[in-house]
Amino acid sequence: MHDYLIVGGGSAGAVLANRLSADPQCNVLLLEAGPSDWNPFIHMPAGVGELLKQRWTNWYFDTAPEQDMQSRRLYWPRGKVLGGSSAMNGMIYIRGHRNDYDRWAALPGCEGWDYETVLPWFRKSEGYAGPETGRESTWHGRDGELGVSPPTSGMALFDVFLEAGRQAGFPETEDFNGAQQEGVGWYQVTIRDGVRQSTGRCFLPVPVRKRPNLTILTGAHVTRLLLDGDRVTGAEAKVGRRLRQFSAREVLLCAGAVQSPQVLMLSGIGDPAALAEHDIAVQHALPGVGKNLQDHLDVTVQHHCTQPVTLFEQTRFLKKMATLLQYMRTHTGLGTTNGLEAGAFLRTPLAGEEPDIQLHFIPAFMLDHAREQGPGHGYMLHACQLRPKSRGEIGLWSADPFAPPRIQPRYLSHPDDIKVMVEAVKICRTLFRQPAFNPFRGEEHMPGPRVRSDEDIADSIRRHGETIYHPVGTCRMGAATDEQAVVDNQCRVHGLKGLRVIDASVFPQLPGGNTNAPTIMVAERMAAVLRGESGV
Repeated sequence: MHDYLIVGGGSAGAVLANRLSADPQCNVLLLEAGPSDWNPFIHMPAGVGELLKQRWTNWYFDTAPEQDMQSRRLYWPRGKVLGGSSAMNGMIYIRGHRNDYDRWAALPGCEGWDYETVLPWFRKSEGYAGPETGRESTWHGRDGELGVSPPTSGMALFDVFLEAGRQAGFPETEDFNGAQQEGVGWYQVTIRDGVRQSTGRCFLPVPVRKRPNLTILTGAHVTRLLLDGDRVTGAEAKVGRRLRQFSAREVLLCAGAVQSPQVLMLSGIGDPAALAEHDIAVQHALPGVGKNLQDHLDVTVQHHCTQPVTLFEQTRFLKKMATLLQYMRTHTGLGTTNGLEAGAFLRTPLAGEEPDIQLHFIPAFMLDHAREQGPGHGYMLHACQLRPKSRGEIGLWSADPFAPPRIQPRYLSHPDDIKVMVEAVKICRTLFRQPAFNPFRGEEHMPGPRVRSDEDIADSIRRHGETIYHPVGTCRMGAATDEQAVVDNQCRVHGLKGLRVIDASVFPQLPGGNTNAPTIMVAERMAAVLRGESGV
């Protein structure tokens, strides 16, 4: 009998495994469906493009046909490895706007998640390696396990982008995670000394993995949770060729916004009508499981570049091998960059008091999630709407626990969302028209020079828009009286004992930014609650 059984060794699960097993009297079992994080492309920041292409450490999901995206099936990569999606994400460290958390805390059943309360938990994890500016005591932590640093590649086009932002009249910000999010500026990245800082690497280094009270089983695919009446007593998993059952005093479900609801439904916990479609016996009716799916839809504006100052050469085989060898020997060179070093949080004409779009600048073409080779030297802006009104859901295609879940984001199903996305494209084009880009600007590759009217831009978004990998909300936090809420403000599943969901699925609303840091924050806070060191 274990004290805690953690399902999923990703952004949240690795943090929990570290914090809970720090108590030598606490026995912790971590089950991860994927392999250990041995793959060298995980640790080399520039390897992110390779990870998006392959299936070794990637669930490689596709959505169901999206009605408002020309019935396309969209690619949804998710991490299947120790460290989860933090082992293959873009390594951008963003917390979101303070208003995101104040709105969260104002929702019924979500008390205690306001910005001032959660900020110390962000700082606890963070090992910020930026220059001393005097602001760290307020905004940043220096002693945490998660390495966070300023970018270091020195590529000229990032400075060109920032100058274009100034020329366009947009505000600047020194720190997207500080006093002012709005503006153009440098991203902070989860890279330290040229190495990706996944939660597997940061929170589960070798000394932690060797703790006698922590057992980590990789290649352990959880098929269902075990229930005894209204108590969850453990989980069943396929380990190798065997189905095994594991018991625990408390189960912590950390499989992410896609697979936490899938595991619940496979266990008979969910909407009775949805379970009945697959002849799954209802163990506990909870209609909100899988509902409330939110994600950042992404659109790109891409230009050919007239000078060889982009990352295009890194796509050539010999150059790629040379970069890899340099990186393996010295952890230097372009292998140390994520390619996403500068960006912006800006307001469209439709925004309220906070930014409603986020931009990521890349000095390269990136087509179909890096699975398609770009046509030479180029640069681009990713643009996403930060607080979409559209809502989707996670469901099941079948009762087979090894089948992928049914992912239905329902992008652009709310009419307001396409309006913001069109404005985002216009802002990207405004930035690329600035004099700073004059020496580099070739023809627009996407959406293309013929796409001019709002209607044409909207059509292009529907044809080419993709996820930027930020799904949340499918086991959302809320009051027990809310039938769509799945967990309370301590992440305990309503109506069940011995089960918490601790990952991005509990977010009631999508924060305005990348979601890895907020997920780690939730895990930090819940670990302290479980250890009796803090309350909510």
